[in-house]
Amino acid sequence: MASKAPVQSPPDSVAAVVAPPERADEIFLEGPRSRFAEFFTLLRVMRDFLRGFRALHFIGPCVTVFGSARINPGDPHYELAEKMGAALARLGFTVMTGGGPGIMEAANRGAKEVGGRSVGCNIELPFEQVSNSYLDRCVRLHYFFVRKALLIKYSYAFVVMPGGAGTLDELFEALTLIQNGKIKNFPIVIMGTDYWSQLIGFLEQMSQRGKISPSDLSLIFTTDSVDEAIEHIRSKTIEPFGLRRVARMRRHFPWLGEQGLSGKGPAIC
Repeated sequence: MASKAPVQSPPDSVAAVVAPPERADEIFLEGPRSRFAEFFTLLRVMRDFLRGFRALHFIGPCVTVFGSARINPGDPHYELAEKMGAALARLGFTVMTGGGPGIMEAANRGAKEVGGRSVGCNIELPFEQVSNSYLDRCVRLHYFFVRKALLIKYSYAFVVMPGGAGTLDELFEALTLIQNGKIKNFPIVIMGTDYWSQLIGFLEQMSQRGKISPSDLSLIFTTDSVDEAIEHIRSKTIEPFGLRRVARMRRHFPWLGEQGLSGKGPAIC
């Protein structure tokens, strides 16, 4: 009697698919790994959040500026972001960005050059993303979702400049959280209307077809005017949330080793 051939696992079975250890960080959402690996991932996520909390806790209310890292000085959108950063700093807000070049650099530069507060949440990438040189404080993070959470957590408004997939991700993350009441009704200002015109049209189509409520369109304010943007942010943040200008930010005991931004001008708290 012929012996049976050993049963082999099909090529697409769990037993046949093993994540290369060196890529475990990249694919940790693709399925379960060893419990030790999952626990180690949790610690790395906690470390990222702790870094952010320590660096950003005492920086004061922020406005986050989203936009492309691929825009160079001299580009009209770079100059618009620089003017916006300066105007936000004069209003008393800390200007927060992703900490990289392009639009992020422009907004931080504008704030820094008028004596305002300027911070960044940079990200570790396979290709090095260098932090721009206009930051009073910069925290480097490993996970994109932690970075995005921190950019939203400390902000009372969001300014969206021309950008790519990352900018769209940040815009719709903020919009979805506001739409669903997970964060307050903070204003979202879209600037660079020529660049975003098709996106605005698509949002209007979504409303017309019942995929979003008509009232959701009011969550976004579009303009190319710095003065209009600042007035919109002022009216939607400072009075509604009881913010006020102070000569110096008050600091409390740093339970987690948090650091403030000392030696800066008047701010909002």
